[in-house]
Amino acid sequence: MEWGGRTLTVETGKLSLQANASCVVQYGETVIMATATMSKNTRDGIDYFPLMVNFEEKLYAAGKIKGSRFIKREGRPTEEATLSGRLVDRSIRPLFDERMRNDTQVILTALSYDGENDSQITALVAACTVLSISSIPWKGGIAGVRVGRVDGNFKINPTLTERKLSDIDIVVAGNTEKLIMVEAGCNECPDTDVVTAMKYGGQQLQPLLDFIAKITAEVGQTKQDLNANLSEKETTLRAVEKEVEEFVGSKSDEWIFGTPKKDRKERVALIEKFSTAVSEMLKAKEVDEGIQKIILGRVKIYVEKYITLQILNKDQRLDGRSLFDIRDLSVEVGLLPRTHGTGLFQRGDTQVLSIVTLGAPGDVQTLDTMEEEGTKRYMHHYSDTPATYGETGPLRGPGNRAIGHGALAERALEPMLPSAEDFPYAMRVVSEVLGSNGSSSMASTCGSTLALMDAGVPLKKPVAGIAMGLASDDKGRWKVLTDLQDVEDGPGGMDFKITGTRDGVTAIQMDTKTDGLNWEIVAQTFKQSREARLVILDKMATIIAEPRKEMSKYAPRIETIMINPDKIRDVIGPGGKMINKIIAETGVQIDIEDSGKVLVTSSDSVGMQKAKDWIMQLTHEVTAGEVYEGTVVRMEDFGAFINILPGQDGMVHVSDIAWARTNKPSDVMKLGDKIKVVVKEVDAMNRVNLSMKALTEKPEGYVEQPPRERTFGGGGRSGGGRGGFGGGRRP
Repeated sequence: MEWGGRTLTVETGKLSLQANASCVVQYGETVIMATATMSKNTRDGIDYFPLMVNFEEKLYAAGKIKGSRFIKREGRPTEEATLSGRLVDRSIRPLFDERMRNDTQVILTALSYDGENDSQITALVAACTVLSISSIPWKGGIAGVRVGRVDGNFKINPTLTERKLSDIDIVVAGNTEKLIMVEAGCNECPDTDVVTAMKYGGQQLQPLLDFIAKITAEVGQTKQDLNANLSEKETTLRAVEKEVEEFVGSKSDEWIFGTPKKDRKERVALIEKFSTAVSEMLKAKEVDEGIQKIILGRVKIYVEKYITLQILNKDQRLDGRSLFDIRDLSVEVGLLPRTHGTGLFQRGDTQVLSIVTLGAPGDVQTLDTMEEEGTKRYMHHYSDTPATYGETGPLRGPGNRAIGHGALAERALEPMLPSAEDFPYAMRVVSEVLGSNGSSSMASTCGSTLALMDAGVPLKKPVAGIAMGLASDDKGRWKVLTDLQDVEDGPGGMDFKITGTRDGVTAIQMDTKTDGLNWEIVAQTFKQSREARLVILDKMATIIAEPRKEMSKYAPRIETIMINPDKIRDVIGPGGKMINKIIAETGVQIDIEDSGKVLVTSSDSVGMQKAKDWIMQLTHEVTAGEVYEGTVVRMEDFGAFINILPGQDGMVHVSDIAWARTNKPSDVMKLGDKIKVVVKEVDAMNRVNLSMKALTEKPEGYVEQPPRERTFGGGGRSGGGRGGFGGGRRP
C-alpha cells in the first residue's frame, strides 16, 4: 500500500517459519522482520503477564561495522534499541488478557535501514501485523504512526531530514477513535496543537488498519482460546480469586477508606494488612499453596480495583486529595558543596536529587548505533536502588525502565538548553531517585531543571512535569486524576506524563491499562496537566527563578580562542606532540574545530592562562615593530638566530647587533642568552628579520658603515632543523 508518500510492503510465509507467526515489513528501504511466539505451558507462581518485546538493532542493516577496535559483534542492546523495544511493548501490552501466564515474545530484527525511514514505526507496524496473523490471543485493531509538523503542516512518518525541521515529533499508537500509547518530543508547542497532532495521527491510521485486517483475513491463524480447556488448578484459582475480591470489597470502607493514607508507609501497611488477612483465610480453607502464592501476589491489584471504584463513585482518593490536587511539594538547590549544581525535588513520597556535572566540549558522548552517528552534549541518567522502594535486592546496571525514564527527562529539557555556541559545555545530569511513589521520572525532570539553573546553565525557560492518572470501568465511566501515585495505577488506569514550560509542551509519554483512551479523556488530561504544571513551576520559582549568573567555583571554565585555520597544525604538532605537551604541563583540555575555534577548558585559572598564552604564541603571526625577548639558539658568522616564539625563530644580522661594528655574534652573545629584539620585517618568504640595535639610541655622530657582503646558510627551518636566514616556522 501507499502510506505517507512511500510504499509499505508486508511479506509473510518466507522467513522464520518456525515461529508461531512471522512477517517482514518494508517501508522505503527500511526492513524489519517480526516474529511472535508463545509457550504452550503457563508459568506457575507469577502474578503478571510475561511478555517480552525485543528490538534487535543490527549494524549491518545500516552498512556499518562496530567502531570498537576489540569488539565488532553487537552486544548488549543500545539505549536506542531499548527505547524502541519499550515503545512497541507499551503499545501492544494492553491488548493482551492480563490473566495470561504463557511466556510470549515478540522479536523485531532490523535487517535494513535506509537512513531516512523510521525503524521504530516500521517495527511497530510489524509487531501489530505479526500478532494479528498469529494464533496468540491479542485483541488487535491498532497500529502506529509518527507525526511531525514542517512549515506549519502536519506530516505522517516524516523522513529523518524532515524530523530535524519539525517542531513536533509524536508517535501515536491506537486507531481513529482511541489512543493507546504516545511518545513525543516537542519544541514548546501549545497543548492544543499537540492534541490536534495526535488526533491527526489517529485519523491517518485507518488505511493501515484496513491493510492489516486484509492481510489477517488472508493468512491469519485462528486465535487460541486460553479459556477453552482450563486446568482444574486454573478453574480453582479463578474461583478463589473472586472470593478474595469480595472479601477485600467487604473491608473496603473500614480498612481502605476509614482514614486518609497520605504516605507510602501507610499504604504499604494497608496492603500488608489485607495480605495477612487473605493468607489466614486461604489457609483456613486449605487452599493449594501454589494458588495461595498467586493470590497473595495479586492482593494489591484487588485493593486498587476498589480504590478506582471509590474515585468513580465518590470522587474520593485514598490520601484525601481532590481529583485535581498535587501532593505536598518541597524544593531545594545547592545541597552538595563540590558538585557543579544540585536540585532536590520532592512530591509526596517521591524524592529525587539531581546533580549536574559540566565538562569540556570533548566530554560529549559519541554515538555509534544503527541509526545515529555524531555526538550528544546533554546526557540525563536516571538511577535508583532497592532502597528507593523500601526494599532489598542486588545492585545492577540500569534496566529498561531506568533507561526509559532517563530518556524521557532528557527529552523534556533538550528544547530549553542553550546552543553550543552560547554555552559550549558538555552537560550530564544524574537523577538519584531516593524515594519513589508515583512518577519519579517527572520528579527527575523537575529536579534536573533546578540543578541546571543552580549550575548556571542558561536554560531558556524552566521545565516541569506531572503524571496524570485515570480511574475507569467497563461501563464507560472515567475520571482523570492529577498527580498519579502508586495505588491509583490499577486496572482501567493510565500513566500520562506531560512535561513543559509555562508556554508549551516539551515531552509526552503515555501508556494505559485500558483498551484505549477516547479523545475526551485526552483533552481533559491536557487541561488538568497544564494547571498542575503551572503550580509546580510557581513552587520552583520561589527557590530559584532563573539560572545563576555565576557557576560554581569548582566547575570548569571554557575560554575560546580564534586562530587562523592554517595554524591548527602548529597547535597540534607532529603526531599530536605539541597539544599533548600543553595539556600535560597545564592540566587543561583543548578542543579544536576546523573553523579555527580553540576551546580551552580548565578549573585552574593559572593553567588556563598558561595554555592560552602558549596557544597564542604558537599561532601568533609576527609583524614588523613587535618586540620580543628571545633566546639565542644558533650562531653563524653572518648573524644569530633567535627563538622569539614557540616554533618560530628570526635572525639578527651581525650588522644589526649593535651600532658599533661587530665582527661576529659570538663576540657579544652565547647560546642560551636572552636577547631583546625588534622585528624589522617579515619578507615575502616569511623570514623574520630582527634587530637589537634598533632598540637602543643611535650614538651621537654615528657614521653609517658600508654594508658587508651577506652570506646565507641553509634555507630556513625545515623538518624541525634550524638554518638559514629568517628561520621561519616549525612545521
